[in-house]
Amino acid sequence: MATLTAVQRELLRSDIWFSQVPPPLAESLMNQALLKTLRDGETLFSRGEAVDGLYAVLEGALHISGVTRDGREAVLSLIEPPMWFGEIALFDRLPRTHDAVAEGATTVVFVPLSVLDTLLDAHPIYWRYFGVLMAFKVRMAFIALEDLAIVQPAERLARRLVWLTYCAVTGGEMGRRRLTIKQTQLALMMSLSRQTVNQLLRALEQRGVIRLSYGLIDVLDTAALVDAAMLTPVERRMLERAGFFLPATS
Repeated sequence: MATLTAVQRELLRSDIWFSQVPPPLAESLMNQALLKTLRDGETLFSRGEAVDGLYAVLEGALHISGVTRDGREAVLSLIEPPMWFGEIALFDRLPRTHDAVAEGATTVVFVPLSVLDTLLDAHPIYWRYFGVLMAFKVRMAFIALEDLAIVQPAERLARRLVWLTYCAVTGGEMGRRRLTIKQTQLALMMSLSRQTVNQLLRALEQRGVIRLSYGLIDVLDTAALVDAAMLTPVERRMLERAGFFLPATS
C-alpha cells in the first residue's frame, strides 16, 4: 500500500465533493487507498466487470465510454484530477456500466470495496456522503440528456465546456481552465460531427473565449463561456458553489 504524499492529499481535498465530507471519512479513505498507474490508452476497468471499489484521478485523465456492437465509440465524459468516480456500483453492486481508459500517463487513487464495506458498516452515516456524490453524477446526466434533446449545437458546446471546466475545479478556483480533450472526443460526447465541433470551437476562439491546441482547450474567459451557455438558476448555483465568477443575468 503506497502512502499518499502531502501534495496528493491536498489535491484530493480540493475536490468539490471530497472537501465537504467529514474529516474522519476523508482520512480513512486516504489512509487505506492504493495507487495505480496507467499508460496512455490502458484500460482501468471495462463495461461488465465486477465492482472493485472507488477511484479518484490524481494525474492524467480518463475518458468514460462505451462501444457499440459495430465498433462505434460513445464518449460520455472526461475525468480529470481530482474527481472521484465509481460510486454507482458501490450502491447497486452491479457490473461497471462503461469503460474507463487512460488519456496519457495517469495515476489514480483506489479504495478497495472491502475497505469501503468495513467503513460503511462501522459508520452507516457515511452512506449519505457517497449518496451526495452519486446525486451529483445523476444531476449531470440529466443535464446532458436535456442538452442533447433540445439545445442547439453552439449553446450545447458552450454548456459542455462549462461542465468540463466545472468538474476540473481545484482548490476553490474558477477552474483549471485547461481541458485535456481531443475534438473527436468532444464531438462524440455531443453527438455532433467533428467538423461541426471544430467550427464552433473556432468561433469561440475568434471571440477570445478559448484557445485551441492539439488535444487541449484553454478557457481564457470563463465568464464569457458561462454567459454563452445560457445556464438555468439551478445550474448557476452549482457553479457558484465551485467558486465560478458568473456574469449577471439580464
